[in-house]
Amino acid sequence: MVTRIVAQEVAAQATQQARKAAGRVGRTAQRAATGVLGLAGERMSKVDTAWLRMDSASNLMMIVGVWTLKPGIRYEDLCARVEERLLKYHRFRQRVQEDAAGATWVEHKVDVRQHVVREKLPRHGKGEHEAALQKRLGELAMIPLDRKRPLWQFHLVEDYDGGSALMVRIHHCIADGIALISVTMSLVDGGLPPPERRRKNAPAGAEDWIADTLIKPLTDVTVRMLDAAGEGAAKGLGMLRDPQKGMSGSIDMARLAYQVVSDAAALALMPDDSKTRLKGKPGQRKRVAWCAPLPLDEVKAVGKALNCSVNDVLLSCVAGAIGEYLRNLGDEVAGQEIRAMIPVNLRPLDQAYKLGNRFGLVPLVLPIGMANPIERVYEVRRRMNALKGSTQPLLAFGLLAVAGLLIKPAQDVMLNLFGRKTTAVMTNVPGPRDKLKFLGATLEQSMFWVPQSGDIGLGVSILSYGGGVQFGVITDTTLCPDPQKIIDEFEPEFAKLSLVTLMLPWGEAQ
Repeated sequence: MVTRIVAQEVAAQATQQARKAAGRVGRTAQRAATGVLGLAGERMSKVDTAWLRMDSASNLMMIVGVWTLKPGIRYEDLCARVEERLLKYHRFRQRVQEDAAGATWVEHKVDVRQHVVREKLPRHGKGEHEAALQKRLGELAMIPLDRKRPLWQFHLVEDYDGGSALMVRIHHCIADGIALISVTMSLVDGGLPPPERRRKNAPAGAEDWIADTLIKPLTDVTVRMLDAAGEGAAKGLGMLRDPQKGMSGSIDMARLAYQVVSDAAALALMPDDSKTRLKGKPGQRKRVAWCAPLPLDEVKAVGKALNCSVNDVLLSCVAGAIGEYLRNLGDEVAGQEIRAMIPVNLRPLDQAYKLGNRFGLVPLVLPIGMANPIERVYEVRRRMNALKGSTQPLLAFGLLAVAGLLIKPAQDVMLNLFGRKTTAVMTNVPGPRDKLKFLGATLEQSMFWVPQSGDIGLGVSILSYGGGVQFGVITDTTLCPDPQKIIDEFEPEFAKLSLVTLMLPWGEAQ
């Protein structure tokens, strides 16, 4: 209890000092921006600005997703649902106005029919509907959204495999994946609208943004860490308030600071990835693929038997599938590893309706060259455990925030750090256990992909929904022309792990 009180006192003082220190800069920037624009609107956060400016010829910063529904839904009903539910979120009613100091959200008169469009799939043979849908989704992933309008669009295929398919494109500057789950839950039948938001509580300037967006999340994590660490660490942090009281807490302060310094060095000094065919200069075409869901209960059973988390099992399957894909192409993968950047949520889930981006990134090195599935899952578990308690997600969040303050060429140089040392972006999002209804139809399958940045050409998505776990891949066609060949390895890798787990003698699967 004392620990929490001390830490919160220090946090309050740190926040107040941050506001004062950033005040002059924030007010100057705000006045300059207002003078340039001559427009009323809400300034875009620096993190969201970084995502806005990250579009490139090879990677557009769009979250792309697809729903398959049975029976089919009508276009008119979809337009009405979007107007009734989605437009209650102010970000979906606003376009972006850029200026030298950043960007502003500006209210826009939305014509729903410009954002909800009918879609026809390419001509395809009998039984090839899924391949046609995947081809069109890959094309849409490389078509920029209209900057003169709010940055989102829905594409409805009314007649798809006895139902309908709904493809969605949303620019990452609007929200991250966790926030968009909140949006999804408001759109489905029985969904609730976002809570009313009082504008007077919104941050007014850069000084508020620095305090509310950077200081508070770091402080909240620190308070939780101090609760577990005990009085010594709290006493060390208390030295920030009165450093003249002596050096008795200096060792504790050093320990507290060491984690941050170590994590910062780890981010900056990450070695380059193994030079596989998945790493290189991407082109300007995308392809997507996904597999049938694996039963979630079976994944949980394997994890329990091996004393591993569901996440450990799934990530091990990702590493195995990519390794097997490369082996099938004749590549030598023994001892090879690739780095995947994994988003980490930094906001309370009950605040997701506020949208925006509040996540960090943590690098996970996947042992793709480790053929034994049991050894691989334990190695993944070891590496995931090593990341727990890391401050790297917060440091990556801060890096994105700083990038949002820079002009685009300088931002590109900073963010290329991730691209040079990373092969993939990977997300793992838990969804509802029961299937949802949308306009009276059952949402049978849901899949999405977050964008890759810089020269990263591979995205992997894992989504649990309706009692199953589904893998999806999006690739640049120059680096991987047929992502279905990666997807086809996921189920065999899980089957191999399940079989070996069953064959283990009692007491060895620990």
